[in-house]
Amino acid sequence: MRTELVTTLKRQATELLAELERDKEPILITQHGLPSAYLIDVESYNRQQERMAILEGIARGEMAVADDRVMSHDEAKVRLARWLR
Repeated sequence: MRTELVTTLKRQATELLAELERDKEPILITQHGLPSAYLIDVESYNRQQERMAILEGIARGEMAVADDRVMSHDEAKVRLARWLR
């Protein structure tokens, strides 16, 4: 992963954004020698958000199973049919 100083971002923002769009490689921005932010292209960000939503859904499902908040397939079909009316 590429690392750039915050001053480089300030001075060369247009160039960095063009490279980011072209290469699709995140850029770590540092300030005073410490990590401060990541720059990622919009497409990668959106894909990452979609993946997070899927993982959160899986985690909620696992918690429901652990808490015994489950139903049979037939019960789910009835509930879904009522919901879709």
